[in-house]
Amino acid sequence: MKKRCDWAGNDPLYVDYHDREWGVPVRDEQKLFEFLTLEGFQAGLSWLTILRKRENFRAALDEFDYHRIVHYDEAKINALLNDAGIIRNQAKVRAVVSNARAFLETQQTFGSFSEYIWQFVDGKPIIHQWTSTREIPAETALSKTISKDLKQRGFKFVGPTIVYAHMQATGMVNDHLTDCFRYRELTQTQ
Repeated sequence: MKKRCDWAGNDPLYVDYHDREWGVPVRDEQKLFEFLTLEGFQAGLSWLTILRKRENFRAALDEFDYHRIVHYDEAKINALLNDAGIIRNQAKVRAVVSNARAFLETQQTFGSFSEYIWQFVDGKPIIHQWTSTREIPAETALSKTISKDLKQRGFKFVGPTIVYAHMQATGMVNDHLTDCFRYRELTQTQ
């Protein structure tokens, strides 16, 4: 039996996310926007809640196509606020639209959002050596720095804790526990 990070539990959706996605370096623009969006919606909720609604978010938000989202009007925002399949929080829904705008502006400045965000870790994952979930921080000095920079660029719902979760999800940091099978797999490829 494979040893996993204990937070993955035994919910099949969570286990699959842990085994296939969490901590894998992401450089694809649309995928980065998806994770940034989902992390923002997760604020105050469990990640499992977001994972259970992920397909609904994809359908409601045009597969996280920020080129389309940037043009959402009040009618579309109201439709989203009435969509029971997603998190219907007005501030979070509106943040998706303004974040799409900030995302495009960041791409124009840096050539890509990936170039921008990965510069904070010199283009390669930070590999931690945690042996217990209790050791893993909710935020770090680096996530505070990135959060501040994102906010200055017009992003919303990007506090230091959300940013650190984004860093974990997109593989900017490898926070798998050292005895987790994914730690070794990801460390070997980085």
